[in-house]
Amino acid sequence: QVQLVESGGGLVQAGDSLRLSCAASELSFSRYSMGWFRQAPGKEREIVATISRSGGSTSYADSVKGRFTISRDSAKNTVYLQMNSLKAEDTAVYYCAAQSFLMTSARGVDYWGQGTQVTVSS
Repeated sequence: QVQLVESGGGLVQAGDSLRLSCAASELSFSRYSMGWFRQAPGKEREIVATISRSGGSTSYADSVKGRFTISRDSAKNTVYLQMNSLKAEDTAVYYCAAQSFLMTSARGVDYWGQGTQVTVSS
């Protein structure tokens, strides 16, 4: 059974950094685009960042460009989200996702992680 397990969330102050990790098991990792979504209270789940199967192409939500970096390690079957200069508005549950084709929205996601809470205080 495919599992995506997130880790690295926590409580930090504005301006701090966190690195989220998502470890995939029983997944043909290189055959899936990977991404991170987040969902804040009262808001829809939104794409934060995506990375192609090869790792050669990435995309970011406008709200995180220049602050967040997504990467993947094929040897470890793991995708990361480095989050710098965190803001209070980044507070949300962050979800790891896998999709067998171009990741454009939550509707097409094949597999989801359980989520990890990121809370940024002012």
